[in-house]
Amino acid sequence: MEAAYFITGTDTDVGKTVATLALMHYAKQRGKTVIGMKPVAAGCELQNGQLKNQDALLLQAHASVQVDYELLNPYAYLAPVSPHIAGANNPVVLNKVLAHFNALTSLADIVLVEGAGGWYAPVNDQQSISDLAQCLALPVIMVVAIRLGCINHARLTYQAIHASGLICAGWIANCTDPTMLNRDENITTIKHALNTPLLGILPYQQPMDFDFLARQIQFS
Repeated sequence: MEAAYFITGTDTDVGKTVATLALMHYAKQRGKTVIGMKPVAAGCELQNGQLKNQDALLLQAHASVQVDYELLNPYAYLAPVSPHIAGANNPVVLNKVLAHFNALTSLADIVLVEGAGGWYAPVNDQQSISDLAQCLALPVIMVVAIRLGCINHARLTYQAIHASGLICAGWIANCTDPTMLNRDENITTIKHALNTPLLGILPYQQPMDFDFLARQIQFS
């Protein structure tokens, strides 16, 4: 496992945060300190005068070290819409995200950066999540929600990551639909279609046990 990764998904609501938390626990089980970063979050609530996102709060709570919320989530937007719309009055500046990321790398062995939405989700009027990942220059882990349409979404997202010039370090199958037909066959099809390792299959869980999910992950 390297010192930092960018976690992207094939769409919104595919379980990027679940996968990131599982990876954080995977690192901790191997004696590493780890921090999760959520640079851009749309859909926040006001808490003590500060906008905070539930996914980012989970990353903060599961980190090995205590980190100020604003450091791990520099752009927190109220409306649960695309960041370029939610943040029209406070657009994402990539260099600010990079500065926060660099600060976090000095605090832990591993930093996991979770994107927002899919690979081409816009973060401002000119740039998207793909530009943010390229600015950080990190290997990418792709999260695939195993549901109807997942094969197409996985192949398209993988091709987009590859076209960006970044390394796709692997992918995680997140079983979000407990009624999914032919789940194993879909995962096998994606595995054969992608030239990157399957790092783990996360079973459907309610409630979630992140230590258990971490044990489903394996880096070669």
